[in-house]
Amino acid sequence: MASVVSSVIPRGQVDLVDFVDWSGVECLNQTTSHPLANALKQGYRDDDGLHLESDADEQLLIYVPFTQVIKLHSAVITGPEEEGPKTVKLFANKEHMGFSNVNDYPPSDSLNLSPDNLKGMPVMLKYVKFQNVRSLTIFIEDNQADGDVTKVQKIALFGTTVDTTNMKDLKKIEEH
Repeated sequence: MASVVSSVIPRGQVDLVDFVDWSGVECLNQTTSHPLANALKQGYRDDDGLHLESDADEQLLIYVPFTQVIKLHSAVITGPEEEGPKTVKLFANKEHMGFSNVNDYPPSDSLNLSPDNLKGMPVMLKYVKFQNVRSLTIFIEDNQADGDVTKVQKIALFGTTVDTTNMKDLKKIEEH
């Protein structure tokens, strides 16, 4: 599977897991026994025994803030054949979204995951829509079998960081 990902992700694009601000990550409608960390965190997401699972119905709403501005290029979202996600909507820089208002905003991109995607084939995103991303909201609307439970084994985001100036690092220049 790693060879599929490495052959499709263009050179220069990196796994953005190191730039996730873990203190702000949220997931609505996850079961306590199968939380988001199982699908998103390095190490956990590569363990076939671990996954993220929806609770009350098939929908999941995931908020991922980043520690710095990124450009998002592609995503890998894997899951089982039946309960794996089907319709996934991505929102760049939309904070505090809930199930009640998720349909009030047009998504930055909308994905329809195929069985190949669920096995690890990356989905290329509308790169122009993800140039200055500080946070990403992932809305998993339904699953492959239209069942009540959605399972996600892995979420990997690929892109690059944007070189920005940290204003705290600037020194005041003394006038002579």
